[in-house]
Amino acid sequence: MRNVPIPSREEDFTADPAELFFDLSFVFAFSRLVFHLVHHPTLEGFGEFMLLFTLIWIAWSNFTWSANAVAGNSRFVRAVFMVATAISLPMAASLQAPFGEASIIFAFTVSAILTMPILTGAALLTDNEAVRSSNNRYLAFTLAGIVLVLAGGFADGAWQISLWIAAIAVLIFNTIDAGGGDWLVRPGHFAERHGLIVIVALGEVLVAIGAPVVETLSEGEPIEGDLVAALTASGLLAGLLWWSYFDRPQPALESRHEELSEPRENSRFARDVYTYNHFFVVGAILVAAAALEEIMLHPADPLPTPFRWMLFVGISIYLLGVALSIVRAYSALAVERLAAVVALAVLIALTASLAGLWLLIAVDVLLLTVLAIEHYRVEVAHRLVPASPKMSTPRSPDAGNS
Repeated sequence: MRNVPIPSREEDFTADPAELFFDLSFVFAFSRLVFHLVHHPTLEGFGEFMLLFTLIWIAWSNFTWSANAVAGNSRFVRAVFMVATAISLPMAASLQAPFGEASIIFAFTVSAILTMPILTGAALLTDNEAVRSSNNRYLAFTLAGIVLVLAGGFADGAWQISLWIAAIAVLIFNTIDAGGGDWLVRPGHFAERHGLIVIVALGEVLVAIGAPVVETLSEGEPIEGDLVAALTASGLLAGLLWWSYFDRPQPALESRHEELSEPRENSRFARDVYTYNHFFVVGAILVAAAALEEIMLHPADPLPTPFRWMLFVGISIYLLGVALSIVRAYSALAVERLAAVVALAVLIALTASLAGLWLLIAVDVLLLTVLAIEHYRVEVAHRLVPASPKMSTPRSPDAGNS
């Protein structure tokens, strides 16, 4: 290998392949979370989903912030990502029974993934005293949260839930407190990393809709026409969700982020738009995926009430999460998307007896219509309105004598 040259490893502004490799392990974790929702379609099951997803999201976000600040393509950082990827696999597997036999495994693996990026920052961010100080303060609060996570792993029942909720409260307070610190933030990298995790979540939608087909074929049963139609409608829904994020909002958010010159304003924008709002965007996709999997299993039957509201919550929170990012960035309301949430609530409420396939088709039509109207209003309609002539101020009759 001595005669195989490589370019110098200088800090760049794109996601390193090690980060993408790390994200792939979250496909497994997301699939287990969707599995939990499908098999526990209750308020309690949804609450457990939110608890687990929040812990996982904070761990993933810590790595994103760390890799954003340090040279993500250095061998040391790549090695950290490789170790974290290996640890994330038992973490994802433990989600099969996170409140039972596997709770200790989940607590230890999540704690390790929470700690590694902060320690990496402490080791590498030595040339900027202000940033190093902010990282060390963040590390102290993170360690306090980790103690609660580990304690919850050894507890059970209400004590376990309470300790993990307390850990989340400490970790969220940590992100709020960090808004007053100094951080190194690269807007392009943040936009790319969060766009990639959105794609990972949308990939879980495709996995969820494909799993029932595999089950059908493995049992030797033919694929019926309604299942083919449901697959097509689900694929269209995934495409519409992709389009509603990547066509306009994602590049617009990146552009707005790049315009911010004040460092603390820059870091607070990254926290609010990406760490906070994308938590709802990604989580909502997983909730919708659980509803889609149920539709695939029984496309000709009415969708059970819990799954109908999962479909509503998933798509609505997704739209609202993107809309809230636009409000934060541009102080602009995405009015069509807000109207879509209202229309979707009405549709879900009035279609209790409608087959899951036809409900899904109706949702596709609704989203397609909303995006078409938004496109027309934003990019077409204003071009059709002729420019108003400039108004001149009338002269006073005696202006010539003044």
